[in-house]
Amino acid sequence: MINSGILGHKCFIKLIILAIHISILSVMKNRMLLFLFFGVWALTAQETEDKAVQKTIETFFEGFHNQDSVLIRSTVAEGIRMQTIGKSKNGSDSVRNQNFDKFIRSIVSIPDTTRFQERLLSFNIQIDGPMANAWTPYEFWVNDEFSHCGVNSFQLFKDKGEWKIIYIIDTRRKEGCL
Repeated sequence: MINSGILGHKCFIKLIILAIHISILSVMKNRMLLFLFFGVWALTAQETEDKAVQKTIETFFEGFHNQDSVLIRSTVAEGIRMQTIGKSKNGSDSVRNQNFDKFIRSIVSIPDTTRFQERLLSFNIQIDGPMANAWTPYEFWVNDEFSHCGVNSFQLFKDKGEWKIIYIIDTRRKEGCL
């Protein structure tokens, strides 16, 4: 005959082990739910910031295409720096600095008879705290004729809750575009 005390003790131990497994599974499930919640929350926050950075750049170009210096200036920080990488007159690659105020004057002085459009082809946005970078390949068109292509690189700073452009550098070329 089997000793009922030993059998009862084995059942009790199995019940304790089962309870421990259920408890561990419950903790793991709760941790997994918390992980998923915070993961989704973090992704949503990142998407929101990405959209805010993109909106700043889109507003810059809305002002650019409408020749609206006030709208353009609303998207940039004081002391913005601008540069262009392109070919020099002798054909070598060069970096040219551009004064922001001269840039604004050149945009607003384009005659109404000239239509121009910089078509942004995509956005690649990276954010680290109050700093963002946006890489935007583009095509530039004048009077519905292709002019050139390249990439804009925008550096932005989040100032008092608003993304402001602090630096723009672009490339310009005619070959290897369309």
